This record gives sequence, structure tokens and C-alpha cells, in this order.
Amino acid sequence: MQLVAYGEGVELMAGKRLTNPAGSSNDLRGDVLRVLGVLKVATADQIQRIASPHLTYRHTTKATASERKTARTASHAGALSDLRKHGLAENGGTSRAGESLRNLTTKGLEAASYELGRPMSEMGSTARGAGSSGATHPMAVNETVIAMLRPKPDLRLLTREPAEAKAAAQAAVDAPAGVGTIASYATEVPLPATGTWGAPGKGGAQADIVLTAPQDQIPLLFIEVDNCHETAEEIAAKLLKYSRFFKRQIKDTDGKDKPMWRTRWMARVAERGEAPHPPVLLVFNHIGARDPNRTLPKLQELTRPLWAGEPADGFSSYDRKIPIIATGLRNLREHGPNGPVFLRFGRTHMQPLRDAIGNPRRDAVLARRAERARAQQEEYQEQLRRAAEQKRAEHEAARPVCAGCGTKFDNDRWENTQLSPDPGHRWHPTLCEPCENKTVAAADQAERARLEQEAAETAEKARGWRSRFRPGQAS
Repeated sequence: MQLVAYGEGVELMAGKRLTNPAGSSNDLRGDVLRVLGVLKVATADQIQRIASPHLTYRHTTKATASERKTARTASHAGALSDLRKHGLAENGGTSRAGESLRNLTTKGLEAASYELGRPMSEMGSTARGAGSSGATHPMAVNETVIAMLRPKPDLRLLTREPAEAKAAAQAAVDAPAGVGTIASYATEVPLPATGTWGAPGKGGAQADIVLTAPQDQIPLLFIEVDNCHETAEEIAAKLLKYSRFFKRQIKDTDGKDKPMWRTRWMARVAERGEAPHPPVLLVFNHIGARDPNRTLPKLQELTRPLWAGEPADGFSSYDRKIPIIATGLRNLREHGPNGPVFLRFGRTHMQPLRDAIGNPRRDAVLARRAERARAQQEEYQEQLRRAAEQKRAEHEAARPVCAGCGTKFDNDRWENTQLSPDPGHRWHPTLCEPCENKTVAAADQAERARLEQEAAETAEKARGWRSRFRPGQAS
């Protein structure tokens, strides 16, 4: 016998063969751990739709929907069975729809933390007992994650399926993409207004979902899922807790005070005087008695101090305000995060999620300002260029030319003539250097010729004088 650790869980080996009676692979069990590590409690159907979306388009020739679901979820059900044997997963009751719920044990959460690359302190609870009342809220949270993810099937794994199944899979691939991966999501995240991350005090909130997907231009998004059982006042109270959490300051590792949420998550920093709080998305799953279309107007009025912007120069500033957005789960499933199904509190039209959480009017105003500044800078640079060209032209126009050959002086010659404008010995400021050299050489030659002539004349006179006064000759 040999023991092998799986996280802190222990698996029994017989010889060298790992005992997994359901025959699941390591990859398959890893997929299940990642999904349950995020969702906490889920059905095999939900796990399959996230981890292996191509299976949704297999077994389409089965006679009934129940048979098709059993077939496409069989491999993940087997992986769950093997994880349960190793003490990593357990049955968590039954959903309202009659589906078996699964959740991880403490050992399973630790194994999932390795799979997700998260510290154990951020994994949350095991969700034990969540299925005792049908887990309607966890199921809605899971469906929200799936609707945001919009997992794409791998068409290479569907080559043997009927044409109808391939066409449906192709349509899913061609549809607008979702946001992030399963590792981009976390559920049941405490937001302590008092206390610590690990031991939250009273007055804080717990986010149903936290999404961090900077690669998809959504660095941080908090999501609350409501099954339409809560009143506008109850939802407003929860959003007020969000506000308290966002405003909380703690000392960071550099000793400076910083919003507590920034010590855990990244988001854009204060920009040009505006530092809005992270956005909060409300997803309404209309299974309760309350009509979200009636809840929303009242909720907007109750929470106006939290989200209402202040008039700025051509736009609204949301400094230290919470962008609050709402949508319905049915619309989110159908259109995804890229569809115009999100209503930002304070606006009258539906937008895609990225536009709804942003400030397009501000971005447009700042873009126009930046364009004007760029144009002004370009015009200024053009003025400088023209002035420099004119100065160069005037400078060139004033450049002297050689009185001998008409060639323009180079800069060194011009500078020297300006320093010594008066002619002198062997210095001719009106001539270029070659002409000056020629002139000086000609003058030197003339001087030599004159001296030679004078010498010849002197010698001739001396010879004549000597001839008149030769010794012995009468004078």
C-alpha cells in the first residue's frame, strides 16, 4: 500500500494504480474542483456547462431531455463520485428542480485553492447545508456566472455529431463572447465594514459574485443576485453596506491609508479628479412575487445619494460614487454582457455592460479636450517650425558672398569675418578662404618678384661701380 496526498486529502493507491472507481481523469477532476471552488454548490449540469460546454451538443439523438442530460453529465458525475470517495466532495441536498447538489469538503476547498491559484483564506466556506432549502439563491448565482461567462464549445470535439448539433454549437461560438474565465469569479465574498477579511465584523456585506477580468476591460465588478423576494428597502440597505465598505480606509504595506478594497483588488486609480467606487451589478431573477420593474424606480430613489453624479463641464462626475447597474437574468442569458440589456441608475437607456459601468460622456469630453490640446500643440509646433524656417531664410539671405568668386561663405568663415571685419596682413574678410589663399599667394609671389628685381638692379649697379674703379685703372 502507498499513500499519495491530494492537497491535504489522502488517496489510497493499490500498487501504482490510482483508485478512481468512476474512471475519471485528473483533468476532469481538476475541472470539477475549479468550478466548485468558485460556485461552492452546484449541479453536475452546471459544472458540465462551464467546464466542458461542447458536451451540451452531444447525445442530441437521445429520446428525452432527461436522457440527454444524463449522458452529457455522466463524465462529471463520475468525477464527482471519485472526488467524494477521496473525501474532497460531498452530496449537498437537492435543488428545487430535483437535481442533486454537490459541494466540496474542507479538504476539497484546499485542493481547489491549488487548482485556482488562490490562497485558502479567499476560498470561502464549504456551503454545507445550502441544499437543505433547495438552494434557489446559489442556483441563481451559478446561472448568473454561466450567463456572464458564456462558455464556448470546442468545435473540434463535435466532428461526429449531427448537423443540427454542429449548427447550434457554431451559433454559440459565433455569438458575442462572455467575460473572463471561471477563475475570474469568486462567490460569497465578505466585504467587511468592520473587522478583518478573515473575521468580518457587523455592518458589512457579502458579495454574491466578484468578477475580476482586466483582460476583458472589467477590472472589478461586484454582482448581487436577487430572486425578487427582497423589497427595494432591503436591497437599498445592502447597497448602503457596500458604500460603507468602499469608504473604509486601512493602512497598506507602505504605511499609507488606502481604501480597504484596493488592498485586495485592482481597479483604475483616481484620474483627473475622479475616483469612482467599483461598480455593482444587480441581477434580477424573477421567480419571486416582487416585480423588478416596480422595485427598480423606488430603489433608484432610495439609493440616489450613493450613485448620483455631480454636474461637471459637459458631463457628470462620479467621484466617490457607486455605479449601480441592473439587468434581468433572462436578458443576461439571451444577450450576454455585450448586449444592450443593462440599465445604469440615472440613465434612461439600456447599454452593454462595459458602457454601463463607464462614463462615456466624460470619456467623449476628455477625448475632445485631448484632441484640441493635441491640435493646439501641433499648431504651436507648426508655428515654431515656420518661425525657425523664416529665421533660417533671413539668416541665409544675410550670408555674405565672396567678392572674388561669388561663393557663399560657410558658417566658420562668416563667423570669422564678423569677429574681424577689417582687412589686415594676409586677412581678406571679403574673400572666401580659397580666394584668400590665392590672393595671399599672388601677393607673396609679387613680393618675391619685386625683391628679386630689386636685388638684380642692386647687383647690376654694383657691377658697374666695380668696373669703374678697378685697381690700376686711371680715374
